[in-house]
Amino acid sequence: PDLMPWPDTQARRLDLFAPDAVFLNEAARRALGSGPLQLQQGLQLKSVRVAGSVQATGPPLAVMDIAAVQDLFERQAEISRIDVRLGSGVDRDAWARALRTTPDWPAGATLAPPGDPAQRMGKLSRAYRVNLTVLALVALFTGGFLVFSVLALSVTRRAQQFALLGVLGLTSTQRMWLVLWEAAALGAVGSALGIALGTALATLALHLLGGDLGGGFFAGSTPALQWSAGAALVFGALGVAAALAGAWWPARLARELPAAQTLKGLGALDAHASHPLLGATLLASGAAMALVPPLWDIPIAAYASVALLLVGGITSLPWMVGVVLDQVAPRVGNHALPLLAVERARRVRQSAAVAISGVVASLSLAVALTVMVASFRNSVTQWLDAVLPAALYVRTASSGSANDTAYFDPAFVQAAARAPGVERLTAQRTLPMVLDAAQPAVTLIVRPLHDAQSGALGLPLVADALPVPPGHIGIYVSEAMVDLYGARPGSVFPALYKAFMPLAPVDTAQPAMFFVAGVWRDYARQFGTIAMEQTDFARLSQDRRVNDIAFWLTPSADLAAVRDELRQIANRLSHTPGGEAGALLEFGSAAEIRATSLRIFDRSFAVTYWLQAVAIGIGLFGVAASFSAQVLARRKEFGLLVHLGLTRRQILLVIAGEGAAWTTLGALAGICLGLAVAVVLVHVVNPQSFHWTMELALPWLRLLALGGAVVLAGTLTAWLTGRAAASRDAVLAVKEDW
Repeated sequence: PDLMPWPDTQARRLDLFAPDAVFLNEAARRALGSGPLQLQQGLQLKSVRVAGSVQATGPPLAVMDIAAVQDLFERQAEISRIDVRLGSGVDRDAWARALRTTPDWPAGATLAPPGDPAQRMGKLSRAYRVNLTVLALVALFTGGFLVFSVLALSVTRRAQQFALLGVLGLTSTQRMWLVLWEAAALGAVGSALGIALGTALATLALHLLGGDLGGGFFAGSTPALQWSAGAALVFGALGVAAALAGAWWPARLARELPAAQTLKGLGALDAHASHPLLGATLLASGAAMALVPPLWDIPIAAYASVALLLVGGITSLPWMVGVVLDQVAPRVGNHALPLLAVERARRVRQSAAVAISGVVASLSLAVALTVMVASFRNSVTQWLDAVLPAALYVRTASSGSANDTAYFDPAFVQAAARAPGVERLTAQRTLPMVLDAAQPAVTLIVRPLHDAQSGALGLPLVADALPVPPGHIGIYVSEAMVDLYGARPGSVFPALYKAFMPLAPVDTAQPAMFFVAGVWRDYARQFGTIAMEQTDFARLSQDRRVNDIAFWLTPSADLAAVRDELRQIANRLSHTPGGEAGALLEFGSAAEIRATSLRIFDRSFAVTYWLQAVAIGIGLFGVAASFSAQVLARRKEFGLLVHLGLTRRQILLVIAGEGAAWTTLGALAGICLGLAVAVVLVHVVNPQSFHWTMELALPWLRLLALGGAVVLAGTLTAWLTGRAAASRDAVLAVKEDW
């Protein structure tokens, strides 16, 4: 009913069926107005008038009578879809099975319920939504370390208060629950503020970047904010859980405080020794989980692998700190200040591991994201170099859904090949094909596959191509086709023939055996691409239209002059001296398309750089809080060193040396752990989420800069935190024992 045309008051009586009348929905009226419109067919424009409206919501939509459309575009007796409404009480599944078995059922036709298109569109964005959700959980993971650092500092500052409460009758378990209740309260308040701030940031991002995070895929549209109270409650509960997890160790410290000694300033707040076997087990489990296939097309096991690697690496920190500093200690034995810094970090390796755990967690995630983005960008750059060999590209429409009416006919292709400055050209036809009603459409690319001069296959193959057996038609599929449809090299792919049948005229239809001769990388389409030879397609379908043309120019050719000549050819062939046909052409040089593609890539992944900065900031905040806790617990130690003759500057150097030693170890551990996580992201998560592979690229300069910045920031943080340790209060702290 929403597609039923409503004629305007000035419309004629038979405008519902007129081949020059069109009816627009509200979105189309806002975009196009109510004046005369022009519809494109090839390089010609068909003039129509707006005769009324339809009630359909959503994106811009124009509605015409089907016979009027067939008459306007000279496509008589051609139908692309039939909608069926069943009678009441009819079993839809039984009716569908009976229809498929009828002798007149067309080969290659699909039968799907109305909700399937929406489900297919949901699959287009599911991988992105899942990965963004995992990033949200990573934020909770790093936030847990922030809660841990803050509460560890709080428990250290209030150690004597907890001891006094213990002397007054508060049990150790009650002290632990006191800290946990504080963490729960902080987590609840923080989660509420986080939900409010996240909603505001999401609204701002939709208005500034759009629903594709600035990728440019849905330009000109601003989707409405989809706020779910259920999702907000779930993430709020996860925020409280992260706060409680981060508070667990400080709560245990409060429980295990020796009350009497702490009141006298002799209590020690340190963690229990951890077993290296636990960390090794978690790391091995993470490596094993990376080998598990995806579940429901989601890399659940791979995400679990990343979590196990992070937890296992952090659990192994005390062992790593001890191994490294045991080797460093003998080399600084003759230098007092380095010896004090190294021995302190070496003897309290549990505290050192706790202090740098936030740095390791945040830096490892930053390194993993950096390596993944660099690998992806490097692979996309190489892919663009392979798929853009020509100097100039031209098409007639930017929308992929318009390729059936926006095309070049053979006459234009032949005339363009003879244009001055053109050395040679290759034409390409692109059209969607539905192989499975439950999956999004795949893309069929029709073009000359082998270079006219070198004979090389112009596709970025993953492996060497296979020879095509006699009597078969060679096709080359993208990596997504292997994962989603099982189109493996060396096999026959009958699903393509079934989908191909509606394209072929009835009197020329003939059986075809499509042989998968190779697999290639396609970073432009996520749900599958098939490339086949242009001559085979034309022979089977009698369709010689093309959508894109690539031009190789002579060395002396002027790019602007070639563009003007092609526009004039379009005007001559379409008999539009006013230049309307030439204005339909869209040009792009290889350098322009490459730069635009990389700019879209960088804009799409810009959010990851902000996430890295936030994660590292959280880690450094954790270092500051941990050092503050250590400084408060060691006031008497620093006072004693002052009495023994160390100056304030020397004590600051000791503290800065400890910070340098700890954050250097944290940076090394974070880089190594981040590289392990990056391998999982590049070789497991991306292929399972997006069905394409890439080569691992290690941007060593950027990684070393990240590690160096963390070490420098950690050392400076320790120095600033320790300034109070060398004050007069630290000297007077020694008198607390008198």
